[in-house]
Amino acid sequence: MLEVSDIHVSYGKVEAVRGVSLTVKPGKVTLVLGANGAGKSTTLKAVAGLEKPTSGTIVLDDKPITGLPPHAIVRRGIALVPEGRRVFAPLMIHENLRMGAYTAPKSSYDETLAKVYEMFPILSDRSHAAAGLLSGGEQQMLAFGRALMSQPTVMLLDEPSMGLAPAVVDSILTKVRAMADSGIGILMVEQNAEAGLDVADDVVAIARGEVVFTGPATSARDNASVLRAFLGEAALAGQ
Repeated sequence: MLEVSDIHVSYGKVEAVRGVSLTVKPGKVTLVLGANGAGKSTTLKAVAGLEKPTSGTIVLDDKPITGLPPHAIVRRGIALVPEGRRVFAPLMIHENLRMGAYTAPKSSYDETLAKVYEMFPILSDRSHAAAGLLSGGEQQMLAFGRALMSQPTVMLLDEPSMGLAPAVVDSILTKVRAMADSGIGILMVEQNAEAGLDVADDVVAIARGEVVFTGPATSARDNASVLRAFLGEAALAGQ
């Protein structure tokens, strides 16, 4: 289980995250909602070790990981799927997946690869194709697969549906649900709130770097604090 407690993150004199706390349980999807600039991606980067919190704690399976470098956090069991996918376009699909397994035990490589191919058959079918030739949705699946190769217990997903056609978004988020159902805890930032709520178990809404709502996804849809965090004050006009 991932536990983030009262973390603060600053860029110079600007405090982007102010006391965010959240929990990600095994097999569950925790969805982070908020307007642009609310501090969502910064929270993910802090968990991944890409930004160092000025205060607060991050604990994975009862062991503190606050301030560890990114490679050490990957070894502990956290994998980040960054915004925009960022696959290695010139490399073939199987080479991208091998890069994801860099920190994992070599003895389990074949077994993990087989599981990734089972979840994403398109990656197996086109394993010797250059990643840059894949569609946006296929590249997102590759980014998921690359992260899975590190054998994570928690995955951080930053805007997995960004730039994808509406018809593809459902299939991508269905894969997110499948990864959670396999036992992995998912912490997901997703701008497509409606689609994200369909696969989420829990919701954390952030406004101006602060948590304004925490609760089950079933109670988030009609909550005024969630609407305000995601759409701004105008969302409540006339209500």
